[in-house]
Amino acid sequence: MSALLVPSSSSPARPSRNGNRKGEGNVVLRPITAQTYRAFLASPHGEALGAGFLQCPSWADVKEGWRAQLLGWGPDPEAGELTGVALVLLRPLPGTRKYFAYLPEGPVADWSDPGIDGWLTPLLEHLRRTGAFAVRIGPSPAHRRWSAARLKPLTGPGRRLGDVLASEVDPLGTAVAERLRARGWHRCGDDATGDDSHGDGAGAGGGSGAGDAQPRHVFQVPLAGRTTEDLWSGLNQEWRRNVRRARKEGVEAVVGSAADLPEFCRLLALTERRDGFRLGRSLAYYERQYAALNAEEPGRMKLYLARHQGEILAAHTLITVGRRAWYQTGASADHRREVRPSNALQWRMLLDAHAGGADVYDMRGVPSTLDPEERAYGLLRWKLGTGGQVVETLGEWERSVGGSANHALHRAFQAYLKRR
Repeated sequence: MSALLVPSSSSPARPSRNGNRKGEGNVVLRPITAQTYRAFLASPHGEALGAGFLQCPSWADVKEGWRAQLLGWGPDPEAGELTGVALVLLRPLPGTRKYFAYLPEGPVADWSDPGIDGWLTPLLEHLRRTGAFAVRIGPSPAHRRWSAARLKPLTGPGRRLGDVLASEVDPLGTAVAERLRARGWHRCGDDATGDDSHGDGAGAGGGSGAGDAQPRHVFQVPLAGRTTEDLWSGLNQEWRRNVRRARKEGVEAVVGSAADLPEFCRLLALTERRDGFRLGRSLAYYERQYAALNAEEPGRMKLYLARHQGEILAAHTLITVGRRAWYQTGASADHRREVRPSNALQWRMLLDAHAGGADVYDMRGVPSTLDPEERAYGLLRWKLGTGGQVVETLGEWERSVGGSANHALHRAFQAYLKRR
C-alpha cells in the first residue's frame, strides 16, 4: 500500500498559529489539498524556492509504509495565500501511537528569512499534536561548492573533499546551520557519512540513524545562461571522445516508456552486482514512481534508453520539477561498454534538460573520497568529467518534538535503527 495522504479532516481542528489573529506578519499553518500545494509550487514565489521532487505531493504515493500530510503556511492557507509548504512522511513506531516525521529535502521554505520561528515553531507544534515523537528535515541551502577544475589536480591517497579548500562557501548555509543548532536541532552524521550516492528518498525507510538518508554531497551542472556549445566545451576530453565514440558506433539515445521499466530493472540488478551497491528497489517501486510522478505532471519522470544493434545497453531516469532536472538512477549492461552508452545517455539528458529551460542539471550523490584507490572514487571521477561542481548540502537535521517522553522515544528509536 502506498503512503496514506491524510486529509485535513483527520488533523487537529485548530490550525497552528503564530500570533492571535490573521493579519500582517501572522503565519497560519494547516493541512492543505494537493491542488493548493501544487499551485503554490507553480507560482513565482514557490518556483523561486526550488522544491525538489521529494517534496512534491506525488512522492507520497511512491512511498509504502508511511502516512503523509501536506502542510502549508502563510497569511491565509485556505485562500491559497502561502509562503511555504511541506510534504511530511509519518512512519509509525511499532507498538505505539507515535510517529517519526520525515521531510525529505524539505520543507519548501524561504531559508533566507532569519525569522524561521514564524513557521518552524507552528510546524513542530502541529507534528507534536499529530503524534510525532521526533522529526527530520533537509534544509535546501548549500554549504560548500568545489568546481571540477579545483578538484581534479588535488586527488591523492586518503584525501577527502573536506581536505580541499572550497571554491565557494555559502553564507546562507552557514547561517541556517547556526540557527538550527541554536534551536536544538542536531545534524545527522558527520563529514565521514552521508555518502549514499544512490539515495532517492527511499533511504528514509529507516528514517533515522547515524547518517543522512539523502546524499550529503551532490554533483550539479549549471545550465542557466549557457549555450549547447558551452555545455560541450565544458566536458573534458575523455567525455567528448566517449560521446563521439557512441555516435560513431551507432548508439541511439531515446526516451522509453513504462513498458521498458522491466528492462531497466534488469540492468539495474546487473549494475548493483558489478558496482557493489544495493538500492533494494523492486520493479513495482519504479512502476509506482513512474505512474505517480507522471500523473502529477506528464513527462515529470522519463526513462532514457541507449540502444545499440537492437539491444538496450543502458537506461537512466530523469526527473524534472520547475527549473531543475535530476539524473536519478542509472543502469548499464556488463558487455559492450566500449561503445559508451552511458555517456551518450547523459549527453542527451543534459541537452534535453537545457532545452526544457532547466537552470541546473543535478546528477545526485557523489562520495566524499578523493582517493583514486577507493572504489567509490570512480563515480566522482565520471561525474567530474561533465565540468560541473560538487555541492555539499546542509545535510539532514533531527530533533525530538518536545517533552522527556518523546526525547526518550527518539533515543530508543535511534538505538534500534543502529542495531538493524
